[in-house]
Amino acid sequence: MSATSPFFCAPRILVVDDVTEDRLLLADFLRQRGYRLYVGENGRDAYDKSLIVMPDLILMDIRMPNSDGIVGCRLLKADERTRHIPVIFLTAAASPQERVAGLSEGAVDYVTKPFDFEEVRLRVAVHLGLTQQTQSQDLQADAATPQEEGQGLDQVLFRAARRLITQRLERPLELADLAKAVGTNSRRLNEAFRQCAGVTVFDFLREERLKEARRLLSDTSLEIQLIASQLGYSSAANFSTAFRERFGVSPRNFRQNGEPSKD
Repeated sequence: MSATSPFFCAPRILVVDDVTEDRLLLADFLRQRGYRLYVGENGRDAYDKSLIVMPDLILMDIRMPNSDGIVGCRLLKADERTRHIPVIFLTAAASPQERVAGLSEGAVDYVTKPFDFEEVRLRVAVHLGLTQQTQSQDLQADAATPQEEGQGLDQVLFRAARRLITQRLERPLELADLAKAVGTNSRRLNEAFRQCAGVTVFDFLREERLKEARRLLSDTSLEIQLIASQLGYSSAANFSTAFRERFGVSPRNFRQNGEPSKD
């Protein structure tokens, strides 16, 4: 690498892997190519260290105990400060489903284990190049766009969990599983929802389901039974009761007449 500018600074790369040998091997290889290297041990560690280091790129294993790479990627992409950092997943045997899951959470690429170091070098260079191409546009956009308030952990946990909730209203995760999916525990996640939305996770889920039900009743001709099923209600009767309690009218009457007047 050639430092052609007094402001030149080697890109920062964060390598995250619970296997010490793999982590150090990859870090040493990239360090010899002139990059500045930092290391992490799991997905939550990747997020915490990214807030300190602000790496230009993250290489992260998927399968790690306690907090895996998917969790780390969710947290990174839920925080405005770190969502721009490209994440390349490392995996020993990525199934098509695992690849889709990683890409849907915001990863930009995969590298398979055992490492082909020339492939690693090329993929890192490509994605760092793409990042550099967009940096000036991003800076201009940031200057023109007011930043979202509140970048604390509550906001990050809330946004990451909210995305998972709205993606699967018909089959919501249990609270403990939802908390694990964003790298925290049930009590901490409920507190984040109270701080950010003023309700518990359960109340937020119920409201999102009913809002989606209202939209489907207004914008589609789907049968009420099918809407109830798609939103995870055990029966049309349970759905109707919940809808009436929230909006003051049955689903059938809502479809026919809209919401009751508040006059």
